[in-house]
Amino acid sequence: MTGKGRALDNIIIERFWRTIKYEEILIKEYLDEHELKHQLKKYFYFYNFEREHQSLGYKTPAEVYYNLSNFK
Repeated sequence: MTGKGRALDNIIIERFWRTIKYEEILIKEYLDEHELKHQLKKYFYFYNFEREHQSLGYKTPAEVYYNLSNFK
């Protein structure tokens, strides 16, 4: 990271958190921080193992990272 244009240095993380915000956090109501934590854990599993990503050729991050051709 250069420190200049930090948004560009962190673009992947910025997009990741924007996705979580719009697909999980803003559309639900949580009773407390423990429920939020539990739901985020479930969402992270979904995001990495079930949700297909256009930028990955409609594969999941787990399929790409672990090189799993027949993951599903």
